Amino acid sequence: FWAAASPISSLYSTSATSPTSVQLAPALHITARSVAAQTPIHTTQPFYVSNKDTENIAERPMQQHLNTFPVLSLALGVLVTTALVMTQRLWKKSTKEMGESCQLAMISTSGEKGGIINPGIKKSEAKVVDTLDSGAIKGKAVMCRCWRSATFPNCDGAHVKHNQETGDNVGPLIVSAPKVETVAMMSASGEKAGMSIHEMYPLQNDLMLRVARGETVERTPVWLFRQAGRHLPEYNAYKESQGKNFLELLNDPNDVAEVTMQPIRRYNLDAAILFSDILVVVEALGIEVQMPGGKGITVPSPLVSPEDFYNRVGTKRIDVAKKLAHVITAVTTIKHALKGKVPLIGFSAAPWTLMYYMIGGSSKKNTDAGERWLKEHPAASQDLLDLLTDTVIEYLSLQVEAGADMIQVFDAMCDFISEENFYKSAMPCMARIATELRKRHPTVPLLAFTRGATYSSVALQQAGYDIITMDTKTDRKATRAALQADFEANGSPTGHITGVQGNLDVALLTTGTEQQVRDATAQLLQDLGPQGLIANLGEGLMGKEDPKLVATFVDAVHELSEKMITK
Repeated sequence: FWAAASPISSLYSTSATSPTSVQLAPALHITARSVAAQTPIHTTQPFYVSNKDTENIAERPMQQHLNTFPVLSLALGVLVTTALVMTQRLWKKSTKEMGESCQLAMISTSGEKGGIINPGIKKSEAKVVDTLDSGAIKGKAVMCRCWRSATFPNCDGAHVKHNQETGDNVGPLIVSAPKVETVAMMSASGEKAGMSIHEMYPLQNDLMLRVARGETVERTPVWLFRQAGRHLPEYNAYKESQGKNFLELLNDPNDVAEVTMQPIRRYNLDAAILFSDILVVVEALGIEVQMPGGKGITVPSPLVSPEDFYNRVGTKRIDVAKKLAHVITAVTTIKHALKGKVPLIGFSAAPWTLMYYMIGGSSKKNTDAGERWLKEHPAASQDLLDLLTDTVIEYLSLQVEAGADMIQVFDAMCDFISEENFYKSAMPCMARIATELRKRHPTVPLLAFTRGATYSSVALQQAGYDIITMDTKTDRKATRAALQADFEANGSPTGHITGVQGNLDVALLTTGTEQQVRDATAQLLQDLGPQGLIANLGEGLMGKEDPKLVATFVDAVHELSEKMITK
């Protein structure tokens, strides 16, 4: 009420040229009954007003002036008294209501006011606090809210009996696990995506997914192994402008996104694939990877014995989300860059290929090292393959959660494993990957490429892969026939016959002519048919291909397949 006193006092001023100036502060204490005049106050000396009955203020310097202002003093006194009375009444009312609210909040589960909410759980603790990790929930978590559960904080149904006895209506708190598709990581903009990345960017081209599901399409989709990278002038220019080598580019999600997008801008491709390398998993396990100029990617210090494996790597699972966070972030960054134009393929090397590099160190030297380990160290080999399989499953699952629309598993070094050992050691890993990923992400298509072991196409179909890849040497018609016969006899986990992917000879894109590329594309489509096919190469681009010939292949697939389908 101090601020309100000044304008009120000015109403009683009799001076037109010198308005009342009153500064209120507890320096001078007056009462309404101590004032005796009607002259306006002109002072900067602070004073304050209350309703205390204080009459003896003769000793104050302002006595003679204040005694001349009864009207002003009376008005101020009335104002102050009224304000205090109203404040007191409001206070009593609010405290009464607050008390009633608090009393209601303290109604116990027995239905009585003022009772204790918690009858006996962790009573030795100052307060009961429980934490729920939503990431650890499988399906749903049902949490107690009646404070009667014997399995608190989980619900055991005790609220049912409590409600019957008291007439209460308390029930459990049900917490659902995060949706697989929901992006729970930092997006490229640095903000958490509050919705599914797929909801943010609906696919404008879903040809790849439809083929993988066994559906009919209006034209054959096409993408290329290693479609991003050295064969593109823009890639070489970008790498030079950044001053980074291949491995250094992989560590920056923004670089990865840029390089992934380059072939999408240049060619009319039906999918993007994460720009990465098969050996990032090896790095995550603590094994050094290098890329010396002109020698390809290598492991300079491969495992030399089972003891070396157990000492340097061990069998304990790693935190894949932490070790490969930059790759997972890159997936989301790419999805933002694509904006739904085409689907994004995530990928990983298969366990056998990873083991091959970890033991042999190179694709060109010690090529028999992996096979020797399988024979000489079967227990250590199995431990290593199990660790790699667990790691690959987590890695691919995280890619799906980050936004990948499809998953490709590359077993690139099957030229260096016998068919017997492939089925004994490599294929079980491929099967377990498919089984677990289908369990976690049942709608996400799985693609497999066992280069050098495409005799495994039927086994891959039975493992649950939607698409199998043929390398350059694979017989196209025989592969189709084998898959068809197996499906008719045994069905498949996918519910449809597995589609095929491949397998144009990549050499044509370096040494051929545009007409030769078109003719080879026409033959590919004639051998395999335009449906149930994802056109691709039998090997990855090597870096010397002519972008014009690459574009010729991509465009010819679309043009020729569309004509075949519409006939």
